[in-house]
Amino acid sequence: MKISRLQNFKYGELYCGPGGMSLGAKKAFVRKNGKRYRLIHAWANDIDEDSCKTFRNNICPNKPKLVYDLPVDEFLTDNILSKLGKIDAFGYGFPCNDFSIVGEHKGMHGSHGALYTYGVKVLDYFKPRFFIAENVGGISSANAGGAFKKICDDLEKAGKGYVLTKHKYKAEFYKVPQKRHRIIIVGIDQRYGLKFKVPAPLISEKDWITASEAIGDGTIPKNAPNNEEWPMSNNVKRRLQKIKPWENAWNATLPPDLRLNVKSAKLSQIYRKLHPDLPSYTLTASGGGGTHGYHYEEYRPLTNRERAKLQTFPNDYKFEGKNLSSVRKQIGMAVPPQLAKVIFVAVLKTFNGIDYPSVSSNLEKETLDLK
Repeated sequence: MKISRLQNFKYGELYCGPGGMSLGAKKAFVRKNGKRYRLIHAWANDIDEDSCKTFRNNICPNKPKLVYDLPVDEFLTDNILSKLGKIDAFGYGFPCNDFSIVGEHKGMHGSHGALYTYGVKVLDYFKPRFFIAENVGGISSANAGGAFKKICDDLEKAGKGYVLTKHKYKAEFYKVPQKRHRIIIVGIDQRYGLKFKVPAPLISEKDWITASEAIGDGTIPKNAPNNEEWPMSNNVKRRLQKIKPWENAWNATLPPDLRLNVKSAKLSQIYRKLHPDLPSYTLTASGGGGTHGYHYEEYRPLTNRERAKLQTFPNDYKFEGKNLSSVRKQIGMAVPPQLAKVIFVAVLKTFNGIDYPSVSSNLEKETLDLK
């Protein structure tokens, strides 16, 4: 199929959250023969009211009605879909609760496991030129690998058929100051005869952006939004005074009265401090006590603004929420805009015949072995 070159790819997104993937799409563009090729926002959907408010105010403040605050099954009805108009690109990071290492590992058998099928429905209905799907690294091993194979098979057969490229990205190699590892699937309509190549890392380990470079002194204005400190008990402060950078509540030397009496799984993130000379560990959306992420130098949890910076949101990106926990959840669930931008730029280059440094997929063989 001959490629008709689009300068503006109309982009729709499901499970949009606060707009991490869309911000990456908004910032992505390429130039060829004096022309600028980019993505423009068409519509977005999420069930979370606060996330939708954040998205509207930052991504499409002049077109707030293009963000639909609805359960996904109510959004994907013929009545609504028929009003949305054609899209050329589609993105979705389907809920990862049942695939995450901090979840219950239910995979396809969990309440969130089959939510990816709504993305398949979008592909069948709109048949966009390409799509990007994002999820946690644990998805590749859920249900002994069967869940990942099923998801890939369904995405491959959707629409008019898609050529998939699957890869587990390590965000710290793409200028994200966080060790966040995510599987991203890029699919291109097979009629175009194109296959997406995984963009090569932008930096090596010696050039990782560290926590202190991202959130250290002078990096965040005092009046930046979402920079309020979390309430903290005196015992938590005392515990943090005893924990060194990169240590957690289990491997730090703590007096008896500050030790945790926990018989269940001892997650390494519990009261774990960041290290000033390393990227942050993976920031989570929610969790009980001790899971907020903790400053490497000051005896306190990270503010939501610091968490957002570690996710590569700019300082002026204001998150809307009923409380601090709502904002924390939005930030933790988001796709880092910087990582999303790298992938969108590579897709635009693919469609415009512009070469770029690439590496082999680290998941192709794994998927083939399951067939």
